[in-house]
Amino acid sequence: MKTFGHFLSVFFLNLSVALASGVPTEGVLGPDNHGQIDPSVDYERFSGRVSDKDDSSRYFKIQVENNNTKFFRSGDEVLFKVNLNDDRNFCKGFVRSVEDFHFTLYIETLDPCYSTQEYFRRGTVLNFYSKTLSSRIFEASKYREQLILRKEDFLKQLNEINHFIWTFDQQKVKTAAQYDEEINLLQRKKRKALDDMISQKQERLVLQNELMKKLNELDESLKFYRVERQELLTDRWQADHDLGVPVGQRPQKLRQQ
Repeated sequence: MKTFGHFLSVFFLNLSVALASGVPTEGVLGPDNHGQIDPSVDYERFSGRVSDKDDSSRYFKIQVENNNTKFFRSGDEVLFKVNLNDDRNFCKGFVRSVEDFHFTLYIETLDPCYSTQEYFRRGTVLNFYSKTLSSRIFEASKYREQLILRKEDFLKQLNEINHFIWTFDQQKVKTAAQYDEEINLLQRKKRKALDDMISQKQERLVLQNELMKKLNELDESLKFYRVERQELLTDRWQADHDLGVPVGQRPQKLRQQ
């Protein structure tokens, strides 16, 4: 009975042999061009197989392996030849409708490219030529470049949003820590400012007492060093009569200061 390890060893052995022989391991013949046009490809020419037709051989339903025909529009002109009949001229057809890997073609006549004496069979391979399709593919490629740029921009925005959502808890804790640090710093500044105000109050209380003491001492000194006036500002004649002091009969006039 073969085990999983046996199959795994066989797989890696085949992979190493493929790498050593230079065979592509991705299943592609060339690098991915991200859906852009390839300058080495002739988009004017493509082939298709008649999958269905009406009895009059005027309407053909064409099946294609390359879905670039989705860029056709109703009324587009298409030239074609029957495969292996390259010596004959092109027939002309007009696109009527388009589906995925199919499109319907209206043909006026098959005389230029096919013998009218032969029955046109379903499954016949046609080689098409269309400049209109080539220009449409070129326009689609250029528009796709713009879409890719828009997608990259949207992906960048989505990546930033996803990064924010995925790291939300960490950023929340980090932001909270930053604000907590600022709050603690403000609280420390607040406490320091209040402590400084209390210290200033104590210093000012001491200074207040000292200034009041100095002012009281100055008031005492001012009172002590005050020079009294010798002249009386009022006449004591009436008071002297009351005291029985001998004075004149009439009061004296006040002296001019």
